[in-house]
Amino acid sequence: MDKSNQILDLKGVFCPMNYLKTRSFLEKMEDGEVVEVLLDDNDESILNVPKKVKKEGHVILKIESINGQYRVLIKKRTIKDINQEIE
Repeated sequence: MDKSNQILDLKGVFCPMNYLKTRSFLEKMEDGEVVEVLLDDNDESILNVPKKVKKEGHVILKIESINGQYRVLIKKRTIKDINQEIE
């Protein structure tokens, strides 16, 4: 699944603001929607943002490096995702 519903361009935004903006964006999305988050190619961003949103129960569909930046596809958690974690 490489299709996203929306794009969140956070190139040039540093930690922890890139994570906070991602979290805020996800809160406004419908369950199950996918956002493509663009991050700078630095270790802190690519380690922290996916780890923290995954900890909140969202699903990281793909992480790829393209032309000096990272593209992270995140699916907003659904009730089904939460129930699977409980089982």
